[in-house]
Amino acid sequence: EVVDADRRQQANAAMTLAVRVTTLVGPSLAALLAAFLDTWALLVGIGLLWLVAACVPGSGTRADIADRPPRGAAGGPGRTPFLAEFAEGVREARRHPWFLAGLGALTAVIATGYSATGVALPMVSRDEYGTEVVLAGAMTAYTAGALAGALIIARLRPRNPGWAALAGLAAYGFAPLSLVFPVHPVVVMTAYAVAGLGIELFNVPWFTAAQREVAPDKLARVSSLDFLLSYGLAPVGLAVIAPAIDAFGATWVLAGCAVVCFAAPAAAALVPSARAFSRPAAR
Repeated sequence: EVVDADRRQQANAAMTLAVRVTTLVGPSLAALLAAFLDTWALLVGIGLLWLVAACVPGSGTRADIADRPPRGAAGGPGRTPFLAEFAEGVREARRHPWFLAGLGALTAVIATGYSATGVALPMVSRDEYGTEVVLAGAMTAYTAGALAGALIIARLRPRNPGWAALAGLAAYGFAPLSLVFPVHPVVVMTAYAVAGLGIELFNVPWFTAAQREVAPDKLARVSSLDFLLSYGLAPVGLAVIAPAIDAFGATWVLAGCAVVCFAAPAAAALVPSARAFSRPAAR
């Protein structure tokens, strides 16, 4: 609502850039301060930072938004029941086949690829390499790759943005694939850097397309559906992958995760409107 349509991709890239810089610099700064401060002082300092962030007011609101009567107020719309709002979001999502296809691919990649990162990477780092350096290096490389992806997508305008975004999403498959075979730690870190690069090449066009294509009054509900399925179902993958590794072995489970990460975005790309993340114009 506050960013011009032709600048939203840059704005989304700036947001994800801020998040990735924070997740890269924050732990490093905390580790540095830990050399001079005790744990109690660090925790109090972090708590104060959260308090300041919560209390600092915003810089203002657009006039046309501020003038709207709040829900339930005199002259404003009444509060819609939760289930009705959810149903509206589902109906709006169904109007966009590219969104349903992309959401299915994203959910599959997060449930498998992220699970491999959260469960298998620490295990492989400890058991196969005998050190936590591979774990720390891979996660740092992932964040660095995401930073590079955010910088690239802030300027990049692919001819087929949907296909390019789905290709970036599929790149996450290199993360579990790098853990299948006994390779040099640099290979694992490189694979995670590619995965981080690809995930931002997907995220920014994905959010931008939703902001462009979805009806403005339904965007919040559709975005909620997005996170409910993609990240909301991620714990299922985390819960399943450890027993699966015990039953079938890490090699087969990780190989399966890699196949899903590659295949799900490829299947989503077969939906005609996925090519541009846009519904075809009515004739």
